[in-house]
Amino acid sequence: MSVFRSTKFVLVLCFILVASVVAGCGGGDKKPAEQKSQQTLVLKLAENQPEDYPTTIGDKEFAKIVNEKTKGRIKVEVYAGGQLGDEKSVIEAVQMGGIHLARVNAQPLSDFAKKLRVLSLPYLFNGPDHLWKVLNGPVGKEILDSLEAAKMVGLTYYDSGARSFYNSKREVLTPADMKGLKIRVQQSELMVGLVQSLGASATPMAYGEVYSGLQTGVIDGAENNWPSYFSTSHYEVAKFYTLDYHTMTPEVVIMSKAVWDKLSADDKKIIKEAAQESQAVQRKSWAAYEKKSIDAVKAKGNKITEVKDFKPWQDAVKPLYDKFGADFKDVIDKVRAVK
Repeated sequence: MSVFRSTKFVLVLCFILVASVVAGCGGGDKKPAEQKSQQTLVLKLAENQPEDYPTTIGDKEFAKIVNEKTKGRIKVEVYAGGQLGDEKSVIEAVQMGGIHLARVNAQPLSDFAKKLRVLSLPYLFNGPDHLWKVLNGPVGKEILDSLEAAKMVGLTYYDSGARSFYNSKREVLTPADMKGLKIRVQQSELMVGLVQSLGASATPMAYGEVYSGLQTGVIDGAENNWPSYFSTSHYEVAKFYTLDYHTMTPEVVIMSKAVWDKLSADDKKIIKEAAQESQAVQRKSWAAYEKKSIDAVKAKGNKITEVKDFKPWQDAVKPLYDKFGADFKDVIDKVRAVK
């Protein structure tokens, strides 16, 4: 499809969906009592993962809670599997009001609301417990609230696990053990800087080439979360997995501000509460999904090393904070103050 036709399609989609919300929130000539009892507001939620993925399960729980709290007056329809577009396109459509709701990762979302970049800084969190204390507390709310300037409303966070290093050469206990390893990274200046600051050699490479790269020795290692380490079969050719949790970038459920502003105060409260309540189901689903991968890898006898002291790792990446976190020092300090 040409760029012109693709853009035209998105604009037409946005017009249709915004019109549907306006119609759902408007009343025509009906009396207020009739409107409330007869009208159903349908909200479309974009999800790029398949039907059985933990984030989709969370989306569906959110939809269920909204339906229950409004007695069917507001219906959330979940479009899984990327039916409504890739993450970047979806975020742009949410800004325009063409897509009402979406679940996206905080990393691409941070291109639209820069304060979210804090969530991708390495070794900012001292493990999962610290992460969720931050996200579900005042600091997490402050970060979500920053989305409003980008024409979006942040509703809640979902779990996406933690990325850790794995390699085919040796057990890694400290940053010193990373020295000389060739580590595949995403095409990201931050990730390249992370690996280099730990003394390893950063090797950008397409995700689909990682297995063969590990197998042939073009690279010594890579980094990802438990489910990806297992599902890609990287565990077969990289037996050493170090749980350093260097990044724990969460997922975010967002809503178009254009749609949000048309809701009543009561409905806004219902939508936000439903999203927050759905988090527990999503996190439970992620934990179960992750456990399957952990059990399968451990059954193969891989060497799993868990970092206990994060300070040497945090000290090694301090220069990255000067470069990538200088504009958000106040938020970073607030995160670190959470115990």
